[in-house]
Amino acid sequence: MNNKVCLVLSAAVLMTVMGCSQPASTGSVQQAVADARQDAARDDARASQEAAKVDANASEDVAKAAEKADDKKAESAYDVAVTEAEGKYKIDSEKCKALSGDAQQACKDQADAALKTARADALAAKAAKQS
Repeated sequence: MNNKVCLVLSAAVLMTVMGCSQPASTGSVQQAVADARQDAARDDARASQEAAKVDANASEDVAKAAEKADDKKAESAYDVAVTEAEGKYKIDSEKCKALSGDAQQACKDQADAALKTARADALAAKAAKQS
């Protein structure tokens, strides 16, 4: 960028010289070049700071999106696990109907306990994935 500023400044000085019969003094040209370099350096610094801010914001946005996606995946996995557990519970409950008396009650109790455990496991897995 400094080369561009120097080129533009040189062209401006050249046009000024061509337009006037008196060339600019070496001191004023040197001062103008120094001022242009200083302005260019300041502009470069500002642009770099702005780029750093944009990069930081973009990284933050990506992190938030990844976290949101992970939460959705955990929720989906939980839903699948609970649905599977409930399906197994229905099957086991139907099998229990073939039994009678205490055996039937024990079968139902076992199916209820398995469903409760599966739901708890699914909830724990969901919590682990979201943290």
